[in-house]
Amino acid sequence: MIGKTTIDQVYETARLEEVIGDFVQLKKSGSNFKGLSPFTDERSPSFMVSPVKQIWKDFSSGKGGNVVAFLMEHEHFTYPEAIKYLAKKYSIEIEETEQSNEQKEQANERESMYLVSEFARNHFKEMLWDTELGKAIGLSYFKERGFTDETIKQFELGYCLDQWDGFTKSALDKGYKLDYLSKTGLTIVKEDAKSSTTKTFDRFKARVMFPIHSLSGRVLGFGGRILTNEKKAAKYLNSPESDIYHKSKVLYGIYYAKQAIAKEDNCYLVEGYTDVIQLYQRGIHNVVSSSGTALTPEQIRLINRLTKNVTVLFDGDAAGLRASLRGIDLILEQGMNVKICTFPEGEDPDSFAKNNELEEVQSYLQDNSKDFIQFKASLLVKEASDDPIKRADTVRDIVNSISKIPDRIKKEIYIQECAQIMNISEAVLFNTLAQIGTKDIADAKKQERETNKTFAVVKNEPVQEKVDVQFELERKIIELLLVYGNKKEEFEDLVLKETEEGELVMEPESLEIKVYEKIFLDLQEDEIELANPKFREMYYTLIESLNQDEEFTIQGLMAGLEQEMANDISSILMEEERYSLDDWERKDIYPKAKETVIAQLVSETILTLRCFLIKKRMLALQNETQDVKDDNKEILEEIMNYIQLNKLLNQKLNRVLS
Repeated sequence: MIGKTTIDQVYETARLEEVIGDFVQLKKSGSNFKGLSPFTDERSPSFMVSPVKQIWKDFSSGKGGNVVAFLMEHEHFTYPEAIKYLAKKYSIEIEETEQSNEQKEQANERESMYLVSEFARNHFKEMLWDTELGKAIGLSYFKERGFTDETIKQFELGYCLDQWDGFTKSALDKGYKLDYLSKTGLTIVKEDAKSSTTKTFDRFKARVMFPIHSLSGRVLGFGGRILTNEKKAAKYLNSPESDIYHKSKVLYGIYYAKQAIAKEDNCYLVEGYTDVIQLYQRGIHNVVSSSGTALTPEQIRLINRLTKNVTVLFDGDAAGLRASLRGIDLILEQGMNVKICTFPEGEDPDSFAKNNELEEVQSYLQDNSKDFIQFKASLLVKEASDDPIKRADTVRDIVNSISKIPDRIKKEIYIQECAQIMNISEAVLFNTLAQIGTKDIADAKKQERETNKTFAVVKNEPVQEKVDVQFELERKIIELLLVYGNKKEEFEDLVLKETEEGELVMEPESLEIKVYEKIFLDLQEDEIELANPKFREMYYTLIESLNQDEEFTIQGLMAGLEQEMANDISSILMEEERYSLDDWERKDIYPKAKETVIAQLVSETILTLRCFLIKKRMLALQNETQDVKDDNKEILEEIMNYIQLNKLLNQKLNRVLS
């Protein structure tokens, strides 16, 4: 169990924009930051971070909260894990008791799989450094590759001994369940039907181990390279798909590269584990690998959170280079900028980084990284040679890639560039581009028709969604308490008095009190209770916090809330930040700052709620007169009093009643 003092220190130290900046590329937007949603696939920013309030809101998915909530949502951490992650990031000492076997069994399935994976990483590291076979075989291999001790330890490389079930036995002895060893793919379990026995085998027997980390550094799975000469065994073997490891959604090295990618605003994309490690060791830190698989949209979106620029590095003699270019189109579809760099014949990123100094590697990458269209054109032109049919196919292939780009200006520039390289008129290329676009639209519509065939379509007139006035007003009250609750303001209070003629009038009286006191007193005086259960719970939580804590802060409040309420509060606080995404100042529109009219805003919100509730009561009384057949005099008198009061309140609000 983590002590409250440690938790408080974590909340006080952690900076939301720094933590989220490790996972999402953030750009300054006024006093806030904005970026692409890490929870949905989008091209326009709808993710907002407020450093002042220390909360975030993702308008595309509806999620929001504080720094811990982000880690719990994005990394699927439990609350203690999020606290531990932040403590480690900010070098805060944290006391933690070792989990017993019983506690391990009580952990949920995903967490149990993470624990097993972390144990495996530690076990393989121990075998590499502390056993004679590990040193002689595994460590020798890494040294031959040119990796230093520091690099081997940083990437947590290891070795699985050449034993059938050495790792499995060790894990079982430590209390880890066979079920989770099997689900993570670390252990292969085979049932022998004849003898009714279970046999277990280490999946990564006799392999050097490369742990695969998540963006936050958790071990998701492993890659293992065999060092023996078994012909039937695959050279590289990855963990199978599991609840925590999805190969298509992971990039090897992203945990180590994320900060450098954001800082350099560029990501180098390579093919293998050793390419990443060798470049990183040489000093090129913004590098990741697709782990030998074809590039996927999910992997591209992972990079897109950190930068818009990708440089793909290919081997000098890469077989099937044209097939590899298919991944380029996927990157372009995400609206990203792509460059390609190939190494001299016989070289790959690993060998080139190993055999050259940092300055030489940096210089080579800078001088030889070509824009994707230049590279693709030069490559395909060589293939087409003087064959007109192949040449036509080449042009169509390049234009097809250009058609993937969402930005129309970029499309036009690339068409112009392609026309120069291929020596063909721009008009023909634009016409081809239009044909491809028309075909894509037609295909999409056809697919939509096919999808809808199985459903009965009923055409109805669009229904105008009715605004829930009371909901909006109660929401505004919560917002006022959150943002201005502790501020002292001068209010012009209205006191209902009767004149000598017997008329009711509202006379103003000045009063200097805090915003939360004004709201509480006004609602209490009218015996108004918020109708929405969520707002009612928030209201009493806020009034209590504001009344008890002189140093009330949003960050302090959020730290003690349940996740659901924290999410709801962040939604309220960040709602108006959504409009800063539109950058009104660029359109010469300058909204008046709320801070200049706080007292007026509070008073008008309370008055408007009063008017709404009066109208609601009047309507209920009118319905009573229809039900009561005899004497309606008392009800009618009450209605007349409410009409007069409603008139006075609306006069104060400068509203004209019909």
